[in-house]
Amino acid sequence: MKKTISLLVLMVMILVTACSKNTTNETAGSDANAANDGKDAYKVVLLIPGTLGDKSFFDAANTGLKKVQDELGAETKVIEMGADQTKWEPTFNDVASQDWDVIISGGSQITELMNMTAERYSDKKFINYDTDINEVASNVYAVSYATNEVSFLAGAMAALTSTSDLPNANPDKKIGFVGGMDIPGINAFLIGYIEGAKYVVPDIKVAISYAGDFANPGKGKELSLLQYKSGVDVIFNVAGGTGLGVFDAAKDQKKYAVGVDSDQSAMMQGTDPEKANLILSSAIKKIDEVIFNAVKEAKNGKLTTGSLEVVGLHKNGVGLAENSVYDSVLPEKIRTQIEDLKKKLASGEIKISNAMGMDTAKIEEIRRSVKP
Repeated sequence: MKKTISLLVLMVMILVTACSKNTTNETAGSDANAANDGKDAYKVVLLIPGTLGDKSFFDAANTGLKKVQDELGAETKVIEMGADQTKWEPTFNDVASQDWDVIISGGSQITELMNMTAERYSDKKFINYDTDINEVASNVYAVSYATNEVSFLAGAMAALTSTSDLPNANPDKKIGFVGGMDIPGINAFLIGYIEGAKYVVPDIKVAISYAGDFANPGKGKELSLLQYKSGVDVIFNVAGGTGLGVFDAAKDQKKYAVGVDSDQSAMMQGTDPEKANLILSSAIKKIDEVIFNAVKEAKNGKLTTGSLEVVGLHKNGVGLAENSVYDSVLPEKIRTQIEDLKKKLASGEIKISNAMGMDTAKIEEIRRSVKP
């Protein structure tokens, strides 16, 4: 009898201990608990329409989510939905049915799906951190970036580099562009790039390639090698994961490149400094800051939803990465010219075309105007 009672007591103690451990693991950690004064943590989930590791668009969003966790004490989770778009809708529906306070994703490809999901779950807040579609559900905060502005600066920098006496530049007035797809969002970068290059070097030529894929570094390298070998000495990567191949080709050919979305040079300094030092700068969308600020406002009940907000140089939503490579590789003369252009863009003195909504025939006309 005593043995039976002892066993029962032991089982109760084990059960209590196990329950205690499960409760602890449900939180984001002690910092999150402190930030919420004992209340349940604010819950934020990020849905990636692809996979992390692109050192660009998706990784920038993940950086923003980490800041949300660290500085706002939120409980966070990242879900990589992969490239198979048939899996995106079930994932959105599953996540929206759970107890997340804010659901984040980004890209024009998911915009319609996010709006549909948001309309069904009106008690949730959704953040679309990068879209060019004007239709926005009433409980969605949507952001578009003036990529034509920062691409104008990237184009000017590339053209000035190509015509300089830098060691990896050649006499040809020819720069390159590798895009993920021939779509408006990518062409917004392209048109700004072309106009910026022509503003400083009117007779510049631009080799243009589209990979048809955002997750194929091998294709990115193949297209870039063709451009470099044709006389291009600077290539602007606007191709997500595919664009990692641009940097491989730059290292192979000892030529220059320009990154996109994140500071791609800084991301590679620890693993491949030789490659990183060939990335003159990156045309940054400040996705991490947009996500952090939007979640902070949502948590405080101040987030404005239901319309598309466009952020550019004047709101510090975009900009060139002015890192150690930018400062040490580019001559002061070029950096001074870029700074002057930045001020003129922010003030509206320089007007740039926008490929969003532009007729395809007009886009083709601009591409032909700089064809090598």
